[in-house]
Amino acid sequence: MDHQAHHDEHAGHGGGGGGHEGHDKHAGHSVAMFRDRFWWSVLLSLPTLVWSPSIQDWVGLEAPTFPLSEYVPAAFGTAVFLYGGLVFLKGALGELRARLPGMMVLISLAISVAFFYSLAVTFGWDGEPLWWELATLVTIMLLGHWIEMRSIGQAQGALKELAKLLPDLTVRITGEGTEEVAVSELREGDLVLVRPGAAIPADGAVQEGRSAVNESMLTGESKPVQKEVGSRVVAGTVNGSGSLRVEVTGTGAKTALAGIMRLVSEAQSSRSRAQVLADRAAFYLTVVAIVAGTATLVVWLAVGDNPAFAVQRLVAVLVIACPHALGLAVPLVVAISTTLGARNGLLVRDRRGLEEARSLDAVVFDKTGTLTTGEFGVVSIATDEALSESEALRLAAGVEQDSEHTIAQGIVAAARDKGLEVPAASGFEAIPGHGVVATVETRELRMGGPAFLRTLDATVSDAIHVAGEESERRGQTTVYLLEGGRALAVFGLADKVREESRAAVEALHRMGIEVVMLTGDAKAVADAVARDLGIDTVFAEVLPEQKADKIRALQAEGKKVAMVGDGVNDAPALVSADVGVAIGAGTDVAVEAGDVVLVRSDPRDLARIVALSRATYRKMLQNLWWAAGYNIFAIPLAAGILAGQGLLLAPAFAAVLMSLSTIIVAANAQLLRRTDLSVG
Repeated sequence: MDHQAHHDEHAGHGGGGGGHEGHDKHAGHSVAMFRDRFWWSVLLSLPTLVWSPSIQDWVGLEAPTFPLSEYVPAAFGTAVFLYGGLVFLKGALGELRARLPGMMVLISLAISVAFFYSLAVTFGWDGEPLWWELATLVTIMLLGHWIEMRSIGQAQGALKELAKLLPDLTVRITGEGTEEVAVSELREGDLVLVRPGAAIPADGAVQEGRSAVNESMLTGESKPVQKEVGSRVVAGTVNGSGSLRVEVTGTGAKTALAGIMRLVSEAQSSRSRAQVLADRAAFYLTVVAIVAGTATLVVWLAVGDNPAFAVQRLVAVLVIACPHALGLAVPLVVAISTTLGARNGLLVRDRRGLEEARSLDAVVFDKTGTLTTGEFGVVSIATDEALSESEALRLAAGVEQDSEHTIAQGIVAAARDKGLEVPAASGFEAIPGHGVVATVETRELRMGGPAFLRTLDATVSDAIHVAGEESERRGQTTVYLLEGGRALAVFGLADKVREESRAAVEALHRMGIEVVMLTGDAKAVADAVARDLGIDTVFAEVLPEQKADKIRALQAEGKKVAMVGDGVNDAPALVSADVGVAIGAGTDVAVEAGDVVLVRSDPRDLARIVALSRATYRKMLQNLWWAAGYNIFAIPLAAGILAGQGLLLAPAFAAVLMSLSTIIVAANAQLLRRTDLSVG
């Protein structure tokens, strides 16, 4: 498979899908087809206009005459009908087969009535032919469809742009050296060389080298991410100034990039309640148009003696009522919102989930790994007067540096984060169930918890005693630094709260949403985190299998609930929630439990989802009102209700207005791109 085929396989067609059947029927056509038919129809319409007696009377000019010149409008009008109108006639047949008459049926009725009436007049029936109206009507309809297809194509173009992120060729490392191969030839286990500035060809793990990688296409964050041995890298991201040797772990459809594209494509084609509403409105509008058009024809034939005028009114009503804009109103907004979400690290798996997010009452966060990092960090230090806090931390890190325990590693990390130089230790020994002992800078030091303190019957100053009790009250892990029989310092450690969590809670509160925390931790630990972040409700000491019950309990109170978790032991709760959000997916985008997958481990993205959902809903509502609402005035006007005041809507002008409504809907949908999703 060549590289372009590789791109095409994953790019797919984003599908403006979800529109009514008529919309879907013509959505399969290419932009180029509508463009070509439009320009050819323009050329074919010119002779129709030039040799039309009505046009000649209006402009005060006469066209050259020659034998059979009076049939020029009929000949070229027929050509426009058969060539330009064929796409609408085929679409109408598709709608009728599906028993869902819509836009294509109305357009086909309008141009067919105009064609057969004009044909009858040309061959002797009394009246005025509508050849120029027919030609301009078809041409303007083609222009409207061309504009619509371009709008949808641009909205869905993000998928093809993502496909282009993969390089054509890459350098594979072999036993004999290196070779340049097509990306499609890579297999799992291959070793590739990624030079500075090159795109990474496949998902993999760094085996050698160090560099900063631009992952903005995956996370929406422009800041490069440092990569070193063992780090995971993603296909399509761009290497910085360093050189990397990467072992391939995923290619083709197994890459994160392909997963993102698949989710975006599925979200764009999945149906939503707003789309169902648009479909129903389009169907009823079609019925109303046919009834109104028939009534218009009957009334004008009964009150007047000009059948051409009656047919013109019928055609104008059928054209003006075409649910063209209605078919575009929702799919275009969906295409834009899902690609906008993807660019901001919000991958929508099920569009209904995004739709529900606008009306959430409560967001339930799993604590560990979501609001917190899942890693222990030092949150408080107290010493006696003999040591400063930084000196106590430095010595404690020296004692703990050889320990593999997560608490020990948290102390060492805290010292390094503060820029402290961790001293060398000797004689390290772990005392099971109590703590550790080591010699640091000739001092024999011990580290251990309250039980170790009691075992040694150590002397504890008032400051350290009070600080230790406060740490325990908050549910923190308390560790003492001891020398001889005296406690030198006490450290309070806890699962580190993410820096972004506070901003996330504040943003959700501003949106009027209750924030709930769900955790298996002890109540004291959970309450401490909740107080720190300003969380409203806490469910502590909850077993994994009980999480879904807590979600259902909130729903029983009449609340619409979102659950945010890591997608592993939170899966039942994610499925039970009105909106399930899998957070911290990283490169694993195939999370099946959530409606929305967050690429970053950033709880602020919840507020971004709500903001995107509300903005998307507003745009859908605006478009639906415009697409259907203007018919309240347009249909009576097209029917000739103000004919007595000299106000008439010609069929061609009706087509202009109908196409204009489509353009307005498309332009309004594009404004969604300006939505500000920044939080905190």
